[in-house]
Amino acid sequence: MKNIIKELYYGNIDPQARGFQKGSYLQKQMNILAENEALLTDKLTGDEKKAFLSFANASNIVLGESELDSFLVGFRLGARFAYDTFADNSAPYCDFLKEEFE
Repeated sequence: MKNIIKELYYGNIDPQARGFQKGSYLQKQMNILAENEALLTDKLTGDEKKAFLSFANASNIVLGESELDSFLVGFRLGARFAYDTFADNSAPYCDFLKEEFE
């Protein structure tokens, strides 16, 4: 088994290296988003264009922070599952077969 921490350190694991499936619903939505952003950027001028770009940038920052938070919470939850699996052997019932052989 490879050392996952070492593999991550050397860049052999890249959880962000993912893309959309060709023709998927999400890819279509991303295309709509990009087309409308380009349309609005071309049509708007002055303060309206500045406000829209500020809105789009702030929205991307909030989305990025939300994704980071979800990643951290999920990673910590997974670590808690692993810890509980290997460190805690308690259960509501006792194992009669195990007690017979001890």
